Amino acid sequence: MALFILSALCLLALVYLGTCLFYWGFQEKFIFVRFALPSTYTFKFTQAFRELRLGRPDGASLHALYFPVLEPAGAVLYLHGNTGSLRRWGKRAPRFTALNHAVLMPDYRGYGKSTGKLSEAALHADALAWFDKLAELHGEENVVVYGRSLGTGMAVPLAAERRPRVLVLESPFANMLDVARHYLAILPYRWLLRYRFRSDMAIKRVKCPVYIFHGKRDPLVPYASALRLYAAIPAEVHRELISFAKGYHSDLAGYPRFRRKLKAILAQGTAPVVKDPKP
Repeated sequence: MALFILSALCLLALVYLGTCLFYWGFQEKFIFVRFALPSTYTFKFTQAFRELRLGRPDGASLHALYFPVLEPAGAVLYLHGNTGSLRRWGKRAPRFTALNHAVLMPDYRGYGKSTGKLSEAALHADALAWFDKLAELHGEENVVVYGRSLGTGMAVPLAAERRPRVLVLESPFANMLDVARHYLAILPYRWLLRYRFRSDMAIKRVKCPVYIFHGKRDPLVPYASALRLYAAIPAEVHRELISFAKGYHSDLAGYPRFRRKLKAILAQGTAPVVKDPKP
Protein backbone atom coordinates (compact mmCIF):
# COMPACT_ATOMS: atom_id res chain seq x y z
CA MET A 1 0.00 0.00 0.00
CA ALA A 2 2.82 2.39 0.93
CA LEU A 3 4.51 1.70 -2.41
CA PHE A 4 1.24 2.41 -4.25
CA ILE A 5 0.74 5.71 -2.45
CA LEU A 6 4.35 6.71 -3.13
CA SER A 7 3.96 5.84 -6.82
CA ALA A 8 0.72 7.82 -7.03
CA LEU A 9 2.35 10.84 -5.40
CA CYS A 10 5.28 10.65 -7.78
CA LEU A 11 2.90 10.47 -10.74
CA LEU A 12 0.97 13.49 -9.48
CA ALA A 13 4.21 15.39 -8.99
CA LEU A 14 5.28 14.59 -12.55
CA VAL A 15 1.91 15.70 -13.93
CA TYR A 16 2.10 18.93 -11.92
CA LEU A 17 5.65 19.61 -13.07
CA GLY A 18 4.68 18.85 -16.66
CA THR A 19 1.74 21.26 -16.43
CA CYS A 20 4.03 23.97 -15.06
CA LEU A 21 6.54 23.44 -17.86
CA PHE A 22 3.76 23.44 -20.46
CA TYR A 23 2.39 26.74 -19.14
CA TRP A 24 5.87 28.28 -19.00
CA GLY A 25 6.53 27.38 -22.62
CA PHE A 26 3.14 28.22 -24.11
CA GLN A 27 1.79 31.09 -21.99
CA GLU A 28 2.12 33.60 -24.83
CA LYS A 29 -0.34 31.53 -26.85
CA PHE A 30 -2.83 31.68 -23.98
CA ILE A 31 -2.43 35.39 -23.28
CA PHE A 32 -2.05 36.67 -26.85
CA VAL A 33 -4.43 34.98 -29.29
CA ARG A 34 -2.89 36.47 -32.41
CA PHE A 35 -4.30 36.50 -35.91
CA ALA A 36 -1.83 37.77 -38.51
CA LEU A 37 -2.87 39.44 -41.76
CA PRO A 38 -0.86 39.71 -44.99
CA SER A 39 0.58 43.16 -45.67
CA THR A 40 -1.62 43.34 -48.79
CA TYR A 41 -4.85 42.75 -46.88
CA THR A 42 -7.55 45.35 -47.65
CA PHE A 43 -9.73 46.45 -44.75
CA LYS A 44 -13.38 47.18 -45.43
CA PHE A 45 -15.23 49.52 -43.09
CA THR A 46 -18.24 51.75 -43.54
CA GLN A 47 -16.34 54.95 -42.72
CA ALA A 48 -13.15 56.63 -43.85
CA PHE A 49 -9.87 55.44 -42.38
CA ARG A 50 -6.13 55.49 -42.95
CA GLU A 51 -3.52 52.84 -42.32
CA LEU A 52 -0.54 54.05 -40.30
CA ARG A 53 2.87 52.44 -39.82
CA LEU A 54 5.32 52.95 -36.99
CA GLY A 55 8.86 51.59 -36.99
CA ARG A 56 10.46 50.63 -33.67
CA PRO A 57 14.14 50.68 -32.61
CA ASP A 58 14.30 46.87 -32.44
CA GLY A 59 13.16 46.52 -36.06
CA ALA A 60 9.49 45.84 -35.34
CA SER A 61 6.95 47.32 -37.75
CA LEU A 62 3.69 48.35 -36.09
CA HIS A 63 0.40 48.91 -37.85
CA ALA A 64 -2.69 50.88 -36.86
CA LEU A 65 -5.94 52.22 -38.26
CA TYR A 66 -6.82 55.89 -37.90
CA PHE A 67 -10.47 56.91 -38.19
CA PRO A 68 -10.77 60.70 -38.62
CA VAL A 69 -13.82 62.89 -38.05
CA LEU A 70 -14.59 66.47 -39.07
CA GLU A 71 -13.95 69.05 -36.33
CA PRO A 72 -13.23 66.43 -33.63
CA ALA A 73 -13.92 67.09 -29.97
CA GLY A 74 -11.01 64.80 -29.12
CA ALA A 75 -9.33 61.54 -30.04
CA VAL A 76 -9.36 58.02 -28.61
CA LEU A 77 -6.38 55.68 -28.43
CA TYR A 78 -8.12 52.29 -28.40
CA LEU A 79 -6.05 49.41 -27.01
CA HIS A 80 -7.95 46.25 -27.87
CA GLY A 81 -8.38 42.85 -26.25
CA ASN A 82 -6.24 39.72 -26.60
CA THR A 83 -8.06 37.98 -29.45
CA GLY A 84 -8.19 38.88 -33.12
CA SER A 85 -6.82 41.80 -35.12
CA LEU A 86 -8.01 45.14 -36.43
CA ARG A 87 -10.06 43.25 -38.97
CA ARG A 88 -12.35 42.59 -36.00
CA TRP A 89 -11.65 45.50 -33.66
CA GLY A 90 -11.92 48.19 -36.31
CA LYS A 91 -15.69 47.70 -36.25
CA ARG A 92 -15.71 49.35 -32.80
CA ALA A 93 -14.58 52.70 -34.22
CA PRO A 94 -18.12 54.06 -34.91
CA ARG A 95 -18.78 53.85 -31.16
CA PHE A 96 -16.42 56.81 -30.80
CA THR A 97 -16.59 58.57 -34.16
CA ALA A 98 -20.36 58.89 -33.68
CA LEU A 99 -19.48 60.93 -30.59
CA ASN A 100 -17.22 63.20 -32.67
CA HIS A 101 -13.93 61.60 -31.63
CA ALA A 102 -11.21 60.43 -33.98
CA VAL A 103 -9.88 56.95 -33.21
CA LEU A 104 -6.44 55.41 -33.42
CA MET A 105 -6.44 51.60 -33.12
CA PRO A 106 -3.06 49.85 -33.13
CA ASP A 107 -2.47 46.13 -33.48
CA TYR A 108 0.06 44.63 -31.06
CA ARG A 109 3.14 42.75 -32.23
CA GLY A 110 2.14 39.62 -34.11
CA TYR A 111 -1.44 40.82 -34.55
CA GLY A 112 -2.75 41.80 -37.97
CA LYS A 113 -0.04 43.55 -39.98
CA SER A 114 2.17 44.35 -36.97
CA THR A 115 5.43 42.47 -36.59
CA GLY A 116 8.09 42.21 -33.92
CA LYS A 117 9.18 40.15 -30.94
CA LEU A 118 6.78 40.09 -28.00
CA SER A 119 7.71 41.23 -24.51
CA GLU A 120 5.85 43.18 -21.87
CA ALA A 121 8.41 45.99 -21.98
CA ALA A 122 8.07 46.25 -25.78
CA LEU A 123 4.26 46.39 -25.57
CA HIS A 124 4.37 49.22 -23.05
CA ALA A 125 6.90 51.14 -25.16
CA ASP A 126 4.78 50.62 -28.29
CA ALA A 127 1.67 51.98 -26.54
CA LEU A 128 3.61 55.09 -25.49
CA ALA A 129 4.79 55.60 -29.07
CA TRP A 130 1.25 55.40 -30.44
CA PHE A 131 0.03 57.81 -27.78
CA ASP A 132 2.72 60.29 -28.73
CA LYS A 133 1.72 59.91 -32.39
CA LEU A 134 -1.90 60.72 -31.58
CA ALA A 135 -0.88 63.57 -29.25
CA GLU A 136 1.03 65.16 -32.15
CA LEU A 137 -2.21 65.27 -34.12
CA HIS A 138 -4.68 66.27 -31.43
CA GLY A 139 -2.76 67.53 -28.42
CA GLU A 140 -2.03 65.41 -25.35
CA GLU A 141 -4.78 67.07 -23.32
CA ASN A 142 -7.39 65.96 -25.88
CA VAL A 143 -6.47 62.27 -26.03
CA VAL A 144 -8.65 59.69 -24.29
CA VAL A 145 -6.87 56.42 -23.49
CA TYR A 146 -9.31 53.51 -23.77
CA GLY A 147 -8.25 50.00 -22.73
CA ARG A 148 -10.29 46.89 -23.38
CA SER A 149 -9.50 43.73 -21.35
CA LEU A 150 -5.85 42.91 -22.18
CA GLY A 151 -5.49 46.44 -23.49
CA THR A 152 -6.10 47.81 -19.99
CA GLY A 153 -2.76 46.29 -18.99
CA MET A 154 -1.09 48.74 -21.38
CA ALA A 155 -3.54 51.63 -20.96
CA VAL A 156 -2.94 52.09 -17.22
CA PRO A 157 0.90 52.34 -17.34
CA LEU A 158 0.53 54.62 -20.37
CA ALA A 159 -1.77 56.97 -18.47
CA ALA A 160 0.73 56.96 -15.60
CA GLU A 161 3.57 58.04 -17.92
CA ARG A 162 1.62 60.64 -19.92
CA ARG A 163 -1.20 63.08 -19.16
CA PRO A 164 -4.25 62.07 -21.20
CA ARG A 165 -7.60 63.77 -20.78
CA VAL A 166 -9.16 60.69 -19.27
CA LEU A 167 -8.56 56.95 -18.82
CA VAL A 168 -11.40 54.55 -19.64
CA LEU A 169 -11.07 50.85 -18.79
CA GLU A 170 -13.49 48.19 -20.02
CA SER A 171 -13.33 44.83 -18.23
CA PRO A 172 -9.93 45.52 -16.62
CA PHE A 173 -7.83 43.44 -14.23
CA ALA A 174 -5.61 44.60 -11.39
CA ASN A 175 -2.78 42.34 -12.60
CA MET A 176 -2.38 39.28 -14.78
CA LEU A 177 -1.88 37.05 -11.74
CA ASP A 178 -5.57 37.55 -10.89
CA VAL A 179 -6.61 36.37 -14.33
CA ALA A 180 -4.30 33.37 -14.37
CA ARG A 181 -5.41 32.19 -10.93
CA HIS A 182 -9.03 32.59 -11.99
CA TYR A 183 -8.49 29.87 -14.60
CA LEU A 184 -6.29 27.42 -12.68
CA ALA A 185 -5.37 28.48 -9.17
CA ILE A 186 -2.99 25.64 -8.30
CA LEU A 187 -0.02 26.68 -10.48
CA PRO A 188 2.83 28.81 -9.02
CA TYR A 189 2.22 31.78 -11.30
CA ARG A 190 4.56 34.05 -9.33
CA TRP A 191 7.41 31.99 -10.77
CA LEU A 192 5.82 31.01 -14.07
CA LEU A 193 4.15 34.16 -15.37
CA ARG A 194 6.37 36.30 -17.60
CA TYR A 195 3.68 38.90 -18.29
CA ARG A 196 2.54 40.59 -15.08
CA PHE A 197 0.79 43.77 -16.30
CA ARG A 198 0.79 45.30 -12.82
CA SER A 199 -1.93 47.88 -13.38
CA ASP A 200 -2.58 47.93 -9.64
CA MET A 201 0.89 49.45 -9.18
CA ALA A 202 0.84 51.80 -12.18
CA ILE A 203 -2.61 53.21 -11.38
CA LYS A 204 -1.16 54.82 -8.25
CA ARG A 205 0.66 57.28 -10.52
CA VAL A 206 -2.33 58.19 -12.71
CA LYS A 207 -3.48 61.81 -12.41
CA CYS A 208 -6.35 61.99 -14.90
CA PRO A 209 -9.97 60.91 -14.22
CA VAL A 210 -10.48 57.13 -14.36
CA TYR A 211 -13.67 55.33 -15.42
CA ILE A 212 -14.04 51.56 -15.09
CA PHE A 213 -16.76 49.47 -16.79
CA HIS A 214 -17.10 45.89 -15.59
CA GLY A 215 -19.66 43.08 -15.55
CA LYS A 216 -20.21 41.22 -12.30
CA ARG A 217 -20.71 37.94 -14.19
CA ASP A 218 -17.50 38.27 -16.20
CA PRO A 219 -16.17 34.69 -16.59
CA LEU A 220 -12.76 35.74 -17.97
CA VAL A 221 -11.64 38.65 -15.80
CA PRO A 222 -12.97 38.39 -12.23
CA TYR A 223 -14.98 41.38 -11.01
CA ALA A 224 -13.03 41.23 -7.74
CA SER A 225 -9.88 42.11 -9.68
CA ALA A 226 -11.52 45.25 -11.05
CA LEU A 227 -12.50 46.20 -7.51
CA ARG A 228 -8.87 45.90 -6.41
CA LEU A 229 -7.80 48.10 -9.29
CA TYR A 230 -10.44 50.68 -8.42
CA ALA A 231 -9.35 50.70 -4.76
CA ALA A 232 -5.74 51.41 -5.81
CA ILE A 233 -6.64 54.67 -7.61
CA PRO A 234 -5.35 57.66 -5.61
CA ALA A 235 -8.03 59.30 -3.46
CA GLU A 236 -7.45 62.70 -5.06
CA VAL A 237 -8.17 61.36 -8.56
CA HIS A 238 -11.75 61.40 -9.85
CA ARG A 239 -12.80 57.76 -10.26
CA GLU A 240 -15.99 55.92 -11.11
CA LEU A 241 -16.76 52.21 -11.26
CA ILE A 242 -19.75 51.49 -13.47
CA SER A 243 -20.88 47.94 -12.70
CA PHE A 244 -23.37 45.76 -14.55
CA ALA A 245 -25.03 43.15 -12.34
CA LYS A 246 -25.82 40.86 -15.30
CA GLY A 247 -22.91 41.90 -17.47
CA TYR A 248 -20.34 39.45 -18.84
CA HIS A 249 -17.01 40.13 -20.54
CA SER A 250 -17.91 41.32 -24.02
CA ASP A 251 -21.51 42.49 -23.81
CA LEU A 252 -21.25 45.75 -21.86
CA ALA A 253 -21.62 48.00 -24.92
CA GLY A 254 -25.07 46.51 -25.42
CA TYR A 255 -26.35 48.21 -22.28
CA PRO A 256 -27.95 51.66 -22.76
CA ARG A 257 -26.34 52.78 -19.48
CA PHE A 258 -22.90 51.97 -20.91
CA ARG A 259 -23.57 54.07 -24.01
CA ARG A 260 -25.00 56.97 -22.02
CA LYS A 261 -22.03 57.02 -19.68
CA LEU A 262 -19.47 56.77 -22.49
CA LYS A 263 -21.18 59.67 -24.24
CA ALA A 264 -21.01 61.75 -21.05
CA ILE A 265 -17.32 60.91 -20.54
CA LEU A 266 -16.33 61.87 -24.08
CA ALA A 267 -18.38 65.07 -23.89
CA GLN A 268 -15.90 66.40 -21.34
CA GLY A 269 -13.30 67.99 -23.58
CA THR A 270 -12.26 70.70 -26.01
CA ALA A 271 -11.76 70.65 -29.75
CA PRO A 272 -8.09 70.27 -30.76
CA VAL A 273 -6.21 71.52 -33.77
CA VAL A 274 -5.71 68.48 -35.99
CA LYS A 275 -2.83 67.70 -38.31
CA ASP A 276 -3.19 65.29 -41.19
CA PRO A 277 -1.51 61.98 -40.31
CA LYS A 278 0.84 60.47 -42.85
CA PRO A 279 0.26 56.78 -43.74
